Amino acid sequence: MSSPTSTTGPLARTSEATRAPHAASPGAYDAGLLLLRVVLGLTMAAHGGQKLFGWFGGGGIEGTGSFFTMSGYPNGEALAVVAGLTETFGGLGLALGLLTPLAGAAVVGTMVNALAVKGFGGFFAPDGIEYELLLTAGAAALALTGPGRLAADRYLPWLKSHRLAYGASALALGLVIAAITLLLRN
Repeated sequence: MSSPTSTTGPLARTSEATRAPHAASPGAYDAGLLLLRVVLGLTMAAHGGQKLFGWFGGGGIEGTGSFFTMSGYPNGEALAVVAGLTETFGGLGLALGLLTPLAGAAVVGTMVNALAVKGFGGFFAPDGIEYELLLTAGAAALALTGPGRLAADRYLPWLKSHRLAYGASALALGLVIAAITLLLRN
């Protein structure tokens, strides 16, 4: 019978060389997380640029503010700045893997409001929610899993080893702020 501290037997940790043939290597996980972070993060940062500066055919603060006011939010232009900054910095944080739990939570909070404004009239485009839902789920997944080793968080001592509790706590904060923002809506 093996003891729990033994290096052999059923409780022993498997080395990379003896890993099951279907398991991905840590490098594969890190590369996959990097790809997801960069694409999702830069997509969100571009959305923020649309709101803040009118880039990529966006409405800028004035146009986005008018849309927010029409959607029932008070002081639409102020909310356009908040949403634009949240999307820009949350997206850049995800792309860099910097403060990943908070960056993911910022994107989730913004996208929860986008889902509420868009409504649930259908799943597929042009009026569906599949795009917003995918961005929300991707950001939540990154907040929960962490950015991988190819990220700026690796150099921050308190985030060097990602903990599920960090991601879950950050997501809870993002959802509370999203709910408060939705309560302001007429």
